Amino acid sequence: MTQDRPASVRAAVWLTWALVVLSGITSVLAVVFKDELKRAWETGRVDAGSVEPPSIVPVTVVMLIVVALVALVLVEFLRARHGWARAALTVTIVLMALSTAATLNIGPPALFVVLCVVALLLQAAVLVALWRRDTSVFLQADPAHKTLPTGR
Repeated sequence: MTQDRPASVRAAVWLTWALVVLSGITSVLAVVFKDELKRAWETGRVDAGSVEPPSIVPVTVVMLIVVALVALVLVEFLRARHGWARAALTVTIVLMALSTAATLNIGPPALFVVLCVVALLLQAAVLVALWRRDTSVFLQADPAHKTLPTGR
């Protein structure tokens, strides 16, 4: 059945999984470099002494789990030709991009800047693949398994 999926759909699926893997790598590195990330957050803040820095590790781990599970579900619905899954996956990727931009905003260490730039490029590539014309044609096709009798 994968033969009838256009390259743009396959690319969207693979790029989404690449984003999940990259998020996993980033989460592991957030654990390893949590002190450096905390210092990056505190740098240049006038309220650094009076405000508790955010716990970055739990946030990244929870985000990884949530995004991975949401991506798993949405990718399967996309592959099954449900058009709404493309919109939901688009919203998920855009929210990931906003999270990535927020990470860049704190001035993280160079390694995290590189990971953020790679993530932004992957996110843009997923969005392009999701909204290509051949993806639209694929989603508009009426597969046999979606035309079930209603029982009336």
